[in-house]
Amino acid sequence: MPPRRRTDPADGRAALQAWRADPDGVPLATRRTAVRFALEELADVAPGNSVEVRVPPDGAVQAVEGPRHTRGTPPNVVETDPVTWLRLVTGDLTWDAALASGRVQASGERADLAGLLPLQAARPR
Repeated sequence: MPPRRRTDPADGRAALQAWRADPDGVPLATRRTAVRFALEELADVAPGNSVEVRVPPDGAVQAVEGPRHTRGTPPNVVETDPVTWLRLVTGDLTWDAALASGRVQASGERADLAGLLPLQAARPR
């Protein structure tokens, strides 16, 4: 069963489009909506509980099929800042470049999201 969405997809796409149009001038609430929408999209595209993707302070999600994590620090964690996350999901930044620059921290054998990013729903229509 896919995770329950908290962000209306139309609102999420609109927030993502607004962020793409003006990354430095978009209101904080709009950026947070875009980040949460993109996290929910990732969980929809790659359902599961083996990787925790953290984008503090805006949100986090568990995704990617594999062993379920139940207690303590998950064995597979991806963490980045909101701007880097949005650049990754929109295709403005590659996974490899983000890792090489230290803008993404990824640990665990399932924490490679290169094959899932950019997200199709995050691309301009």
